[in-house]
Amino acid sequence: MQRSVSRRNLLTSGVAAASLAIPGSKLIAQNVSKDQGKRSANAIAVSTYSYWRYRADSKLTIEECIELAGDAGFDAVEILHVQMEDQSNPTLQRIKQKAFRLGLDLCGLSTHQTFVSPDPEVRQKNIDHTIQCIELAYSLGIPTIRVNTGRWGTSKNFDELMANRGIEPRLEGYTDEDGFGWVNESLEKCLPAAERCGVVLGLENHWGLGRTADGVLRVINEIDSPWLRATLDTGNFLEDQYSQYEKLAPEAVFVQAKTYFGGGTWYTLDIDYAKVAEILRGVDYRGYISLEFEGQENHQTAIPKSLELLRQAFA
Repeated sequence: MQRSVSRRNLLTSGVAAASLAIPGSKLIAQNVSKDQGKRSANAIAVSTYSYWRYRADSKLTIEECIELAGDAGFDAVEILHVQMEDQSNPTLQRIKQKAFRLGLDLCGLSTHQTFVSPDPEVRQKNIDHTIQCIELAYSLGIPTIRVNTGRWGTSKNFDELMANRGIEPRLEGYTDEDGFGWVNESLEKCLPAAERCGVVLGLENHWGLGRTADGVLRVINEIDSPWLRATLDTGNFLEDQYSQYEKLAPEAVFVQAKTYFGGGTWYTLDIDYAKVAEILRGVDYRGYISLEFEGQENHQTAIPKSLELLRQAFA
């Protein structure tokens, strides 16, 4: 008993002595306690789309984009799926290793699909593609993929769709109710793979039936699964931007932030990112902000300016 008490006294006195020996230790402890639960800045990512942009003069590889992202000082990289030239496992692991060595997270995979089709075979093809992308994200260690409802496909091309502000006629003989039914049924078939792989589907406000926050939320609410949430794209609301951000923000698991230095490719939006950040803070959004640069200026100058803009807004 004497030995036990002595040891306890020794430990107590040792801790006290250590506290006295470290200058400002009490102050440090107080500051730590004060800062507990304080929200940190959002991590800023860049989509490889920002470098690539479907332009003939900027067809960089995923690995080249990751190197540029590391040099620029980003925290993470979002990969544009259609940009991938090779999806073999050795290539995927090499991409993952490069990001790791540069201190970058791989935070998102931006995919394309459409479930708005009366043809069951077309929908199944897109379901299979989406499941493949889920498994691809899993192999890369990516926690979420961007998915789309899809659109009617009655526009001649994407340029025409943009000229019409993302609005296009329905297929003759069908209604939006038909379209939402196809979308819900298709996404529900993707959810088992999402849950198995631990990859959240982020339904984006990306034209078609998902052009508005109400359209995206209708699908999310009707399916009602934790594996289907929203990707909020700041550049895809062409009317009532901020009210639509506010609607979609509570369901957002990923945010894509567009900038337009040099003038936009299809249009230019004036986005107040301090206001966007305030909306997201209001719903305690702690996730990534991924830059999608969509301007005409050279990426070598525009992307660093975009990073600085987003760092300041989301600090």
